[in-house]
Amino acid sequence: MSAAAPANGSQLVEYRDSISKAVLKNVLVLGIGLSINYINVGLMYTFCKHQIFYSNPRYILFFHLALNDMIQMSVSVILFVISYTLHRIAVFVCAPFILIAVTTSENTPLNLACMVAECYVAVCLPLHHARICTVRRTLLLIALIWTASLISALPDLFVTLAAEPLEFFSSRIFCLRETVFPNPMLAQKRDITYIVYLVLVWLLIFFLYFKILFTAQTANKDTKKARKTIALHGVQVLLCMTMYAEALVKIALHRWFPKNYSDLLFACFIVVQILPRAISPIIYGVRDKCFRKYLKQCLSCKSSPQ
Repeated sequence: MSAAAPANGSQLVEYRDSISKAVLKNVLVLGIGLSINYINVGLMYTFCKHQIFYSNPRYILFFHLALNDMIQMSVSVILFVISYTLHRIAVFVCAPFILIAVTTSENTPLNLACMVAECYVAVCLPLHHARICTVRRTLLLIALIWTASLISALPDLFVTLAAEPLEFFSSRIFCLRETVFPNPMLAQKRDITYIVYLVLVWLLIFFLYFKILFTAQTANKDTKKARKTIALHGVQVLLCMTMYAEALVKIALHRWFPKNYSDLLFACFIVVQILPRAISPIIYGVRDKCFRKYLKQCLSCKSSPQ
């Protein structure tokens, strides 16, 4: 069975896996993807079932993160399976998948930045938290997250519609961002966007983390917990940001390890696309006492007070 990946900006390198290895990789990806989505559905169901979470901006942002990650995970798994089964699909079929994947991927670090900011307000400005972090402002933030990501992703489509002939959209390609949106200017735009995202999000996280670190001279339990939560968000953002260096990493892998390129691409897919989506359930499904309490009730099919 065969698949492909870009080894540089203009060349598509195809490689072949044995049938047994291809089946193993697809089963593994499907298993992990379905497991993470199953957990996220459980977390979202817990949120929807208990009104106590409806007025808390932290859990509203988490619900949006879980929903966004579930969409991103589903699209990534579908594209992975397509790469081994159908191999090539029409551009007009591939483009929506790529746009959804790009938009949801860029949503994640922005959503995490908002969650870190909310955590900072809760710990450092507790008396103003209810006034600053309202449900209305949280929903507005979510709308701004989607707007920013769409502004970043949609130009790829518009430039391709203007630059490519109609026949291109009915041609069959291996479904990658580089092949469905081939204009070199778009790659430069993507790199600039990723650098801006990386710098802004990380600066915000570091700034707020150290503000929390030095807020209280004697760290109480809530402050310590907030520090650990922001540190985990920082790790999550770092993993999400690996997608910004993914193209360069693939070029390096193909240059240094051409014989093991297929297996290294698979490892890259796991680290970049799957691993970041596994951290959110740990932060809120395991570490958060309030959410864990209601999640246990849902899992054990017990009714809980509203």
